[in-house]
Amino acid sequence: QVQLVESGGGLVQPGGSLRLSCAASGSILSLWAMGWYRQGPGKQRVLVAHISNGGTTNYADSVKGRFTISRDDAKNTVYLQMNSLKPEDTAVYYCNARRTVVGGTYEYWGQGTQVTVSS
Repeated sequence: QVQLVESGGGLVQPGGSLRLSCAASGSILSLWAMGWYRQGPGKQRVLVAHISNGGTTNYADSVKGRFTISRDDAKNTVYLQMNSLKPEDTAVYYCNARRTVVGGTYEYWGQGTQVTVSS
């Protein structure tokens, strides 16, 4: 069982920055691939950024060059640095942990943190 707790959301003006954190407990973070997803009003949850347990990163086209995902396995924490924020980035952001082992895939979600980009 992995518990994920997001923090760092809030209200920011267009062009501003926020850093989201996802603190993990219950397992060793280095074993898990981690992702940040978001769900805007009336929209489906979509992948924003992903980092493998080896450190390989992938981003949605809409955030490339603006968002950076990173992980500190010693602190059991994953981060999402968000720069040049736009109103369309407004959403609830969720942290995800996934691990595939012999016999199946395990996946856990945090409770989400609201990010609102508005003037």
